[in-house]
Amino acid sequence: MSQEMGQKKKIDKGMRIDEIFSTFPERAQKLAQLMTNKGLACVGCGAAAWETLEAGMLSHGFDEEAIDQMVIDLNAILSQELDLDTIKMTERAAKKFREFAKLEGKEGAALRFGCKPGGCSGFEYVLDFEMEPGEHDEVFSSFDVGIFVNKEVLGRLLGCEIDYQDGLSGSGFKISNPNAKGSCSCGSSQNY
Repeated sequence: MSQEMGQKKKIDKGMRIDEIFSTFPERAQKLAQLMTNKGLACVGCGAAAWETLEAGMLSHGFDEEAIDQMVIDLNAILSQELDLDTIKMTERAAKKFREFAKLEGKEGAALRFGCKPGGCSGFEYVLDFEMEPGEHDEVFSSFDVGIFVNKEVLGRLLGCEIDYQDGLSGSGFKISNPNAKGSCSCGSSQNY
């Protein structure tokens, strides 16, 4: 990552959308999620990736104040510390997981988290209920929810944060993976 006067590079409104993701690949999924959640639909559009953030937002009807706020919010994501030694859930995701477990009659279950070959980008995430860890599992915990991960795929998943989003464009568990080098525009598969 390039340095400017001893500080880490930051996002500005003059950066191209594709440049934002390529400059910060370890944060690309979270950055794209934020942009999409705020209504910037061109994030997944290959034709618009060459636009600057400002041009993309202006063409979607945003004003200068909204653009400035987007830059602040994107840089806030960059300032969050990455913990590449664990896998964690947000409090919202843990609560939703417990709700789903109760509905399925699996109260007290842990999350089985993994990835398998598939999807348009190469790998897709696996989320399931699991009562006990397997012999080859690494065990994590977040907000009193166990997270079981097979050691074979652990290197691809360390540093992941699992969140839950509700919205008009889709509800579900969203995974931010600092190891992913790219993902499909629908966000359901990734490559390493």
